[in-house]
Amino acid sequence: MSDTHGRFIWYELMTPHPAAAKTFYRQVVGWQAQDMPVGDSPPYTVFDVGGAGVGGMMPLGEEHKAAGVPPNWTAYVCVDDVGASAKQVDQLGGSVMRPPQDIPGIGRFAIVADPAGAVIAIMTPVPPEQPRPQLPPGAEGGPAWHELYGADPARGFDFYGALFGWTKAEAHDMGPMGIYQLFNTPDGQVGGMMRKPDHIPQPVWVYYFQVGDIEAAADRVKAAGGQLRMGPMEVPSGAWVLQGVDPQGAAFALLGAKAA
Repeated sequence: MSDTHGRFIWYELMTPHPAAAKTFYRQVVGWQAQDMPVGDSPPYTVFDVGGAGVGGMMPLGEEHKAAGVPPNWTAYVCVDDVGASAKQVDQLGGSVMRPPQDIPGIGRFAIVADPAGAVIAIMTPVPPEQPRPQLPPGAEGGPAWHELYGADPARGFDFYGALFGWTKAEAHDMGPMGIYQLFNTPDGQVGGMMRKPDHIPQPVWVYYFQVGDIEAAADRVKAAGGQLRMGPMEVPSGAWVLQGVDPQGAAFALLGAKAA
């Protein structure tokens, strides 16, 4: 494996109302949005902070709605060979939901699901001629944490460890909620896995983006038309988090500090 295999590299929002979503995330997280032409298709929107790309956005089309795909955030994980990793997904008990295909000039990707059904994307990127600036860890607007609500954290880790080379970090006993298993990627400790709470309908990944004061961020969410589903609440690391739903129906999460 290369030193990039297993890294989270991109975050993508599928939404039925891209223009409204641009406004929401600009107001809440501070992202700028740039539309990129895609031939005869609707433009692909890139979210960035100071020129550093964080993620993208594409319209949730009628074909997605007909297939039951809701508004959602999906992360892309870098792999050395998408074709080989897609085959490994099947061997490990997962499923390939969208087989490997090329995005000219960008890379080759596939959409897969783990054995419990949580969806994630894999990609072998084409090295860009002019690399975009990268946000430093902990920068506001950047990715802050990755959380899997799965059927079983032990089985979930076995799948992702074999597929991406992730390693276990600490495990926290949360009593009736079970074990919270922290994990490492090539970028260090970036997330955790736990058993899906009863109120969440199906296994899913939740992605947290960095903000400053969490209570101010919660106020921005509500002012922009979003809903808070959890928090703000303090987590064992001392950080504060919230989970919400944007006005278009996509779940998202934020991580920050609490002002004194």
